[in-house]
Amino acid sequence: MGKRIIAQRRGKGSPTFRAPSHKFKAELMHPVTVAGVTLNGTVIDVEHDPARAAPIVKVFFDNGVSQLLIACEGMSVGQAVACGPEAEIKAGNILPIGKIPEGVLVCNIEGKPNDGGKFTRSSGTYATVVAHEENRTSVQMPSGVLKWFNPECRALIGVIAGGGRVEKPFLKAGKKFHKMKVRAKRFPRVRGVAMNPRDHPFGGGNRQHPTRSTTVSRNAPPGAKVGHIAARRTGKKR
Repeated sequence: MGKRIIAQRRGKGSPTFRAPSHKFKAELMHPVTVAGVTLNGTVIDVEHDPARAAPIVKVFFDNGVSQLLIACEGMSVGQAVACGPEAEIKAGNILPIGKIPEGVLVCNIEGKPNDGGKFTRSSGTYATVVAHEENRTSVQMPSGVLKWFNPECRALIGVIAGGGRVEKPFLKAGKKFHKMKVRAKRFPRVRGVAMNPRDHPFGGGNRQHPTRSTTVSRNAPPGAKVGHIAARRTGKKR
């Protein structure tokens, strides 16, 4: 009897594929503020979060609340930070994106006002404010795509810390194994073409090749849903 493919085993749900969220320190969100009021605080510690590659900072605000936030490049212990529409345009401050001048680098952008931050949160990433209109602001995302945001959506000024992470090689499989274990990723991962035909749709044959089209329907059953799922286009870009 063949094994279920990884997509089926992951979809079933088990401790093997479940993220160890009990180890994560906090849900890193922008602080909750009163509309029109600027909240000031001070960085009191820089910490490591097992859930991400970027460092995080602990900030003590004037309202007596301490909160963990994603760090941007240049943040340090003792630095003053502010969150609100009247905050200064400098790295580490959080402002509504409609109040940020064009050309400024931003990160940790909210998708909707006051949702805490959804976009551009990976280490070393940033977006660029491109243009302002009356009811929306254009931002160039890390992928190069231009995206429109509500001007009330808040963003962190600067570049997410921890850049250059992907440039350092792992050197040995053991280090990659431990990284994947923290993120609930399966490692090592065997290629489908290296399997037997009863273990994977791409298995079998007298050489390692998929044996079939690698583009499958969005509605394909779980056992066949491998390869390029619902691909918009195929072939070499010309």
